[in-house]
Amino acid sequence: MDILKTLVEVDIGENTDNFLKIKETLSRIGVASRKDKKLYQSCHILHKRGKYYIVHFKELFLLDGKDSDYSENDVMRRNTIINLLQEWQLLTVVDTNFKNFQKAPISQIKIISHKEKGDWELVTKYNIGKYRRQDTVITE
Repeated sequence: MDILKTLVEVDIGENTDNFLKIKETLSRIGVASRKDKKLYQSCHILHKRGKYYIVHFKELFLLDGKDSDYSENDVMRRNTIINLLQEWQLLTVVDTNFKNFQKAPISQIKIISHKEKGDWELVTKYNIGKYRRQDTVITE
């Protein structure tokens, strides 16, 4: 699979604060372990070659050339999260066919409100911003 062809490009507008708003919002969306009050972040915003993408953390492993069990369900959860960000007017999806992409039910995603943030442990499984491979530099 050519992972670069599956990435969803987004337009975050001209406001320089939008990137940070999206990054912070994504830190509060993912899969929850309610008994431990942990939220595992599903998606990240990726800035690559002057473009922005919303990517599932397993896509980032694939970009690094690492093994990943990136599944159709992960794709659909990513698409649902992107759709939410677009509904909240934080971004616009560049691909006009995005409305036809399969989405996961919202029940598969936990969204922590900003005021609840301190009650949860927010866990990332991938940290963007370091050199991964010699030919790929990923920055936030």
